Amino acid sequence: MGQVLHHSRFCPDPALPILQSGRGQQGAVKPDSDSTHSAVVQEAEQHASTSAGRDAVSPAVRNVKMCPPGKGKARRNDKDRERGKEGECRCEQQGQNQSLQRNLGKKQQTLESSCAISSYRYSIQEDSLLHLASVLDTISLRTVISNALSTVIPKVESIYTYLLDVRSSKLLCDNPPHEMSKEGRLREAVVTRQRIKCNGLHKTDIQESRMSHLVAPLPNDKHIMILPIMDTDKGAVIGVILVYSGSLNDVDDPCLRILERHISAACKRVHSLHEPLTWSNLKIEHSAATQNEMDFDEQDQKILQLCGELYDLEATSLQLKIVQYLQRETDSMCCCMLVAAEGDDHLFCQVVGEKVLNEDILFPLSIAHLEQANSSNKVITVNDITPEEHKKLNSILGFKVVSMLCVPVMCRATDQLVAVGCAFNKKAGRHYLAMDEQIIRHCFRFTGTVLTSTMSVQKEQKLKIECQALLQVAKNLFTHLDNVTVLLQEIIQEARNLTNAESCSVFLLEHNKKELVAKVFDGGFVTDESAEFRMPADQGIAGHVATTGEILNIKDAYAHPLFYRGVDDSTGFRTRNILCFPIIDENGEIVGVAELCNKINGPWFTKFDEDLALAFSIYCGISIVHSLLYKKVNEAQYRSHLANEMMMYHMKVTNEEVMRQLQHGIKPLSKISPDFADFSYTPRSVALEDTTMAIISMAEDLGFIEEFKIELNTLARFCMMVRRGYRDTPYHNWMHAFSVTHFCYLLCKNLPLNGYLYDLELLALFIACMCHDLDHRGTNNSFQVASKSVLAALYSSEGSVMERHHFAQAIAIVNSEGCNIFETFSRKDYTTILDLIREIILATDMAHHIKIFPEIQRLVKDYNKNNIKHRNLLLFLMMTTCDLNDQTKGWVTTIRTAELIYKEFFSQGDLEKAMGNRPIEMMDRDKAYVPDLQINFMKHICIPTYDLLKDIFPKAELPYQQVKSNHDEWVRVAPQFTFTGLPNSGNLDFLIKPEIADSPAAAPASSGAPASPAAPTTPTSPTIPTSPVATTVPTSLTSSTVGADVAPKA
Repeated sequence: MGQVLHHSRFCPDPALPILQSGRGQQGAVKPDSDSTHSAVVQEAEQHASTSAGRDAVSPAVRNVKMCPPGKGKARRNDKDRERGKEGECRCEQQGQNQSLQRNLGKKQQTLESSCAISSYRYSIQEDSLLHLASVLDTISLRTVISNALSTVIPKVESIYTYLLDVRSSKLLCDNPPHEMSKEGRLREAVVTRQRIKCNGLHKTDIQESRMSHLVAPLPNDKHIMILPIMDTDKGAVIGVILVYSGSLNDVDDPCLRILERHISAACKRVHSLHEPLTWSNLKIEHSAATQNEMDFDEQDQKILQLCGELYDLEATSLQLKIVQYLQRETDSMCCCMLVAAEGDDHLFCQVVGEKVLNEDILFPLSIAHLEQANSSNKVITVNDITPEEHKKLNSILGFKVVSMLCVPVMCRATDQLVAVGCAFNKKAGRHYLAMDEQIIRHCFRFTGTVLTSTMSVQKEQKLKIECQALLQVAKNLFTHLDNVTVLLQEIIQEARNLTNAESCSVFLLEHNKKELVAKVFDGGFVTDESAEFRMPADQGIAGHVATTGEILNIKDAYAHPLFYRGVDDSTGFRTRNILCFPIIDENGEIVGVAELCNKINGPWFTKFDEDLALAFSIYCGISIVHSLLYKKVNEAQYRSHLANEMMMYHMKVTNEEVMRQLQHGIKPLSKISPDFADFSYTPRSVALEDTTMAIISMAEDLGFIEEFKIELNTLARFCMMVRRGYRDTPYHNWMHAFSVTHFCYLLCKNLPLNGYLYDLELLALFIACMCHDLDHRGTNNSFQVASKSVLAALYSSEGSVMERHHFAQAIAIVNSEGCNIFETFSRKDYTTILDLIREIILATDMAHHIKIFPEIQRLVKDYNKNNIKHRNLLLFLMMTTCDLNDQTKGWVTTIRTAELIYKEFFSQGDLEKAMGNRPIEMMDRDKAYVPDLQINFMKHICIPTYDLLKDIFPKAELPYQQVKSNHDEWVRVAPQFTFTGLPNSGNLDFLIKPEIADSPAAAPASSGAPASPAAPTTPTSPTIPTSPVATTVPTSLTSSTVGADVAPKA
């Protein structure tokens, strides 16, 4: 192949291939068709190579060269006829021979010089081709390619070789390390697969400052040549060579084409030896491939870190994070984020550089301009904007914009422009490169979805604010129907605040006079009719809106033909922009016009403001919502009244009280009583002032404080607040709650609950026992509904009025300062325990207990701890047993409990009589027969409940037996009752045997959950119990009267 290149390129003289044609070398140029002439020329060539040939040339050869063979033969045939002219011909021939001798001498000198140069170049080029044919590694390939091209192309200044990196599918250069531009002449050569010659490159081709000398125009004696290297087998471009050199002549071109084939063959060979082809073997610092891969790996890590920082940020904070990232990665003086305003052809900016703006600013770039650039996959630079836009941009940013790069961000779902990422003034006076564009696009490829979603959330938040404001307007509308002037004042104030208007006015339309009357100005109003402003209903901006009913958004007030400047001139106020819209009633008729002036945080009112104004207008005209709004307002008033009532009743626990409670630490339960953990122990024997510490000691003994990391001060404050949350009623008071909580403690200590329930559920049961009757008023649910109390207004629609109130008060205490005993819980556990407490408290409704009792019975045979329904049913059963625990104590405790519960019942009956209502028999002191009520209640409620507990937990035998014993005692003493209600003394001491009364057990026995009487019956005919429910639970989750009407509990 070296001979081919020698014959076709390396002889600068066009005659040299002809002179070498007789050597019989492959690929030589064909000889002339005249063999005689060719032979003579060959003889002349050979002779000229000797010294004798340079001194003298055979006359015959000279003649032959000067006179072609055909012409000499013709003269010999005409010799006789030309004798007369023979002398003249000889003179002419001698002159020609002398001229030929001189020319041939010069040509021989040129030939000698050319052959010497050709021989030298041939040696160099042959070495280059041999190197190309022998290169086996990618490290040497670029150097060999550059050396080979330098021997063929004249006056080479620089060569840049881009080779394909298979892994990244990018064309990479090693010196300087960079990726080939994705547009411009270089990319054109890849697409067309044709060699390109030009007088310089476009600036988009330049990726490195060291290549800036290649930008057009170049000097006249220089040019750029771009050579795509093809893999013909795959039909793909595997390399691009950029050469900056002098111009090629006609002989250089074919030689270069042959050399291109050699380079392609060398690349393919290295490819096959290093499969898969990866130019990262070039080891760039040294190689652009490795550097590029490293850059992209690092870039991906940075963008992933950025995405992590964007989690749960509001729109401006998110934009600030992205802007800071772009500013840092593009090495820019300043970056910003432009947001497209919906329905507007302009872009607003909320973040510039490191600063979040107080007011949105308008950027001088139109959305149409950006969308056009995006459709052509181009960015916007300083050269793409007008001088006027450039000047305004300088004014907004506060510095001169020298270089700029703006990349549109499109929503993938709608393919609409949502934002623009902008970078200004690359540091060190450099221009932005394609890599900077890639950084911005790469950033938004990952953050664009987050940005779009956040912008949508921001929009939804604005809509939410709009709706809230409009609801407020509607409320004001229907709470001031008796005074239109005050009503309009409230409406305009809300509208001005929502749209951020500097001032506002309201004009009422008087149809009979066809006039607009203004009584409201900037949130104030006039009462004197002489101070009203009147104008014809068909004049000015307000008149136009009142006539047409269309909203009018004026961006430049002084440029609008309907605007009257006289008022501004006289007052000194300058009106920049106006939003004027009609106020329409429910019939679609215009009743007035509202006019907002001067948008505060923007150049003018936006499409969003227009939509808000229209909605505002509709709300102003709709009166149908009055009933719904009235209900909501009343409900808010009820809640406010209830909260105030509770705060008036309860006192806040001070830090001194907490410290005083804990000054001696947690008191061991054994010091309270050695029998404290026995079922026979009566918790009502504990002194009232010691009950709070007893609760804390029980929690500590059960391991709740340590396991759930409950702060001791917090628990003490919580217990004291709960204690103060109980009113001083006869039965449903703090001592009842303490007794119920103590029985929960007994269940946890004496029964194997670990195999049935989780610790979190046991804690929920413990807290629910404390709080299950908070703020009990000594009346039941039926009384609350009948008396139309605040509680009934809040909860009657859901049922179980008092139970829901108890839970609400418990949550109010948890949310009080220093009382949140669940503050260390995870979100999941926090939600779980509050849900459990609610369900357990609601389960104290005896009607609910009766309803689920058959389901609980099935737990005896097939209880499964992994079944959440089974665990909940067991919790409800345990709550009921705790609530009725007074019936598990001794006979004295049962008697004391009956005294307390019937005092509370009869007190409610007296209130009902005072209201003119007839109380049920168990609430009426004149009709209630206590023994029958108690016997039926224990027979049908208490005994089955504790019997079921015993079946599930055999260790609960003792409470069951005590309940049966108390039942038998009531049957025994029933004949001693010869009256209804309670004795005049108010106690039942006459039912206690003397030996029992004198025993220690007759002390203030447990009076926990009073055994509530069932439905009242006569002394002679006990009937089906109606559950007097001495428990603190309302008796009906439904509207059933079986539990609700007879239960003392609300």
